[in-house]
Amino acid sequence: MFVGVLCIALHIPRSGSLKSKRHVLRSIKDRLRARFNVSVAELSDQDTWQRSELGIAVIGTDKRGLNGTLSRISDLVSACPDAVVTDTMLEIF
Repeated sequence: MFVGVLCIALHIPRSGSLKSKRHVLRSIKDRLRARFNVSVAELSDQDTWQRSELGIAVIGTDKRGLNGTLSRISDLVSACPDAVVTDTMLEIF
């Protein structure tokens, strides 16, 4: 069994309040959960309007499959028009 963890730092330029930031994040998290059946949580910057860090965790039986899934997740988040990916970190244990 392997565990893959992807941390994605985001900048949300059009967010003018915590409410609008959370709306963008909820949309991203819901899409990821529905499409990939992964665990997603906001890790830091909960009280900052335009920044956030998401943590995504996946469990699988082979590293190659996990790497592919996490890569597709990163691509999906990068394609979001309301958020800009500023940094990513990928680890597989």
